[in-house]
Amino acid sequence: MLTEPQLLALMSDLESFRVERTISTTDTDKSRETICSFANDMPGSRLPGYLLVGVDDKTGQASGLTVTDKLLQQLTSYGSDGTILPPPALVACKHPLASGAGDVAVVEVQPSHQPPVRYKGRICVRNGPRKGVANEAQERILIERRTAASKPFDSQPCMGSTLDDLALDLFLNTYRVQAIAREVLEENNRPVEQQLASLRLFDLAKNCPTYAAILLFAKDPLRWLSHAYVHFLRFPGATMDGDPEEKRFTGDLLNLLRELDAFVRTLPTARPVAVSALREENVYDYSPIAIRELLMNAVAHRSYEAASPIRFYQFSDRLEIINPGPLYGEATPANFPRQTSYRNPVVAEALAILGFVNQYGRGVLRAQEALKKNGSPEARFEFGDTFFGVTIPVHP
Repeated sequence: MLTEPQLLALMSDLESFRVERTISTTDTDKSRETICSFANDMPGSRLPGYLLVGVDDKTGQASGLTVTDKLLQQLTSYGSDGTILPPPALVACKHPLASGAGDVAVVEVQPSHQPPVRYKGRICVRNGPRKGVANEAQERILIERRTAASKPFDSQPCMGSTLDDLALDLFLNTYRVQAIAREVLEENNRPVEQQLASLRLFDLAKNCPTYAAILLFAKDPLRWLSHAYVHFLRFPGATMDGDPEEKRFTGDLLNLLRELDAFVRTLPTARPVAVSALREENVYDYSPIAIRELLMNAVAHRSYEAASPIRFYQFSDRLEIINPGPLYGEATPANFPRQTSYRNPVVAEALAILGFVNQYGRGVLRAQEALKKNGSPEARFEFGDTFFGVTIPVHP
């Protein structure tokens, strides 16, 4: 982060494509637009941008702001609450000025490796100190910049596939209208390939859909990714002995997740428990919220290159979810679940846009909170070399 001399220099200099000054702590739209534009790094500087909260944009003087933990949490949340996609890498910290003129909250935003970045479906960019929405030429530059960088698996081209393999109505009428702002759509006369490419769903150089598009919109995803399904087995006892009930959840992720979501609602059973002489509360053998969060986490983070489905097993005393692929990137057993790295960033973004997840990096924590509220034991995690597993014990 900045030293005080560096901060004072940014405060006193003119605003630029890397610096935004504001005294407002409540104009969240403006702050998010600024963060989005820094992440897009339209000039290609590869340098961080700085949002300085508590500095007058006309005079460059400190406003006398007192930076609280609540404000820092608010600013930090802009990188993980799903309104800016893909999530930007940012850090927010407090700088008390030695002059006694107050504090400055500094938000440092790194350029994205996966542009274009959108806020509420709009690609925000900066040209000098001026902010705006990217035009078609600027959007193409950002797309080309992304394709030049290394790609995760879901962003890679699915060679041999074509637009005919996709249910385009699913993209055009369901996903696109949620991913892109309405006014942008109304002005959109681009070919569907370019529209898909702007969301990392089509490789223009290879002229084919990406694996994310296959997962989300293919008429037959298993033709290309034969293990992209969820395999449910219900065993009669606490072991794998006996004949299990079996169900497979297949198809494009939109329909697979809807079907899985509906199934999860029918899985738990409730029973009344006395909490006082006059009042009872229902508790579940398994918290529906916890099951849902952990399954969505599995779909978002599994390895789709692995030759194995997500295994979802029910025993008499527990549920187990076994996910192909170990922890990814910077996530380790020591920092799990506080640290999250996205093996499938395009799929994770789609789950947020479609409302299957509420906030990045919060699924496991939400599941544990739901289990605690239900009076259930915490979920237990297993970190394998080729898999990631979670066990949800039955309510005692």
